[in-house]
Amino acid sequence: MGDSFIRHIALLGFEKRFVPSQHYVYVFLVKWQDLAEKVVYRKFTEIYEFHKMLKEMFPIEAGEINPENRIIPHLPAPRWFDGQRAAESRQGTLSEYCAALMALPPKISRGPHVLGFFKVRPEDLQLPGDNPVRKPETYLVPKDGKSNAADITGPIVLQSYRAIADYQKTSGSEMALAMGDVVEVVEKSESGWWFCQMKAKRGWVPASFLEPLDSPDEAEDPEPNYAGEPYVTIKAYTAVEEDEVTLSEGEAIEVIHKLLDGWWVVRKEDVTGYFPSMYLQKAGHDVAQAQRQIRGRGAPPRRSTIRNARSIHQRSRKRLTQDTYRRNSVRFLQQRRGQGLQGQQKENPQSQRAKPQPAVPPRPSADLILHRCSESTKRKLASAVSV
Repeated sequence: MGDSFIRHIALLGFEKRFVPSQHYVYVFLVKWQDLAEKVVYRKFTEIYEFHKMLKEMFPIEAGEINPENRIIPHLPAPRWFDGQRAAESRQGTLSEYCAALMALPPKISRGPHVLGFFKVRPEDLQLPGDNPVRKPETYLVPKDGKSNAADITGPIVLQSYRAIADYQKTSGSEMALAMGDVVEVVEKSESGWWFCQMKAKRGWVPASFLEPLDSPDEAEDPEPNYAGEPYVTIKAYTAVEEDEVTLSEGEAIEVIHKLLDGWWVVRKEDVTGYFPSMYLQKAGHDVAQAQRQIRGRGAPPRRSTIRNARSIHQRSRKRLTQDTYRRNSVRFLQQRRGQGLQGQQKENPQSQRAKPQPAVPPRPSADLILHRCSESTKRKLASAVSV
């Protein structure tokens, strides 16, 4: 069906460029209906001209006839001089503008004017020429989505990674690699697919094919969380390697270790194993939407399946074995169950087992009672019998 309409537009940040002169461009990740994801670069002056043309094409929705009917979002005009602080402070406005733009009726949000503006241009596929003095500086939007001009501390230096083996791309949104290629990582997705750039190329690359230049990459992985996070499988997967786990669609599991290569360690009862993170969705979230997003996409390859991989680091890559995961997981679950049982006993003291009562001895015979009783008791008994 091709790029029939846009599903989502996300502002990644902006770049400060110095060729042919100093200027700023905003970086957008455009997600299309066919699940393609493209990165485009637009100046604010271009965005504002697009906005003015949109209002001219839809005067009613722009509130030109009746202000109460306006649904097209507002966008402030460019300043006479746009510096770095202006570019930074404008990010929140642009993020809100893109969200409102996608919420407009289909005749606008899916119209040719919007689609044409956000389609990939030839200049989007070419990195700006290097200045002999300064390279372009990239500023990314904070993870929480909040942006404040007072938070500017300098450009974000993109991390550089090296390819440990050749990689042949399988789709137009991916980027091929040759062993030894050095790329800059723009976005690290939990799925294990990272968006990278190298010279005049950009695209998605499996994280398993990359390693940091300064140290082995296992140091970047977070620590295991044996308490586990509840997730649901949104696609079935059959284990290929011995340390993987087979799960059907719709199974409830717990994630105990989120690894950057997109292969997470999950727990199903007392069984642990690797499972593709892109086939998982947090419990309680929209499963149908997550399934649409992974349609036609596969999990990234695992590091253990890459042939002829060569690392520049002397220290070998080390990871916990599944035996270690299972042993630590079982120990944690036993401790949690024990603590839960103790808590129940404290909250419900009546549920504790009652102390055993002492046994009652048999009643002695009358002769034995007369034999053991005192003389006073014997005289009283004798007088009672005589009466």
